[in-house]
Amino acid sequence: MTKVLMVCLGNICRSPLAEGILKSKLYSSQTIVDSAGTAAYHQGEKPDVRSIAIAKKNGIDISKQKAKKFLVQDFDEFDYIYVMDNSNYKDVLKLARNEVDKSKVKLILNEIFPDDNLDVPDPYYGGDFGFKKVYEMLDDACSIIVKKNKLQ
Repeated sequence: MTKVLMVCLGNICRSPLAEGILKSKLYSSQTIVDSAGTAAYHQGEKPDVRSIAIAKKNGIDISKQKAKKFLVQDFDEFDYIYVMDNSNYKDVLKLARNEVDKSKVKLILNEIFPDDNLDVPDPYYGGDFGFKKVYEMLDDACSIIVKKNKLQ
């Protein structure tokens, strides 16, 4: 069983999309995908309506997800931790207890652009176009994650 966690700030825009996209690419029950945020601003809330809408437009239902906070125990629970941007990457690494924890944490866009350390832009304050662009980035990254880690 492989477990993957997607992480952003509030767990209502980018990481729920990444969770839904990755789940949609899996054909096996041998991989569990979840998401979390480094902040608890939206804990217990559904994803942003714009994330739900762009996912739905692409045949993915993320409407039942609930935001939760990233916890130190997540290092024990998950094999891969994909973070959406450098700020949250640093916040997650601050919680790492050792090198094993740190080795699980990766910037998701490094799957597309290795070692460029690019951020998935936070679409929260932007319009609908930002959500479309974020969806496309995450879709590309998740396709690579599936192939690279043999998660199908």
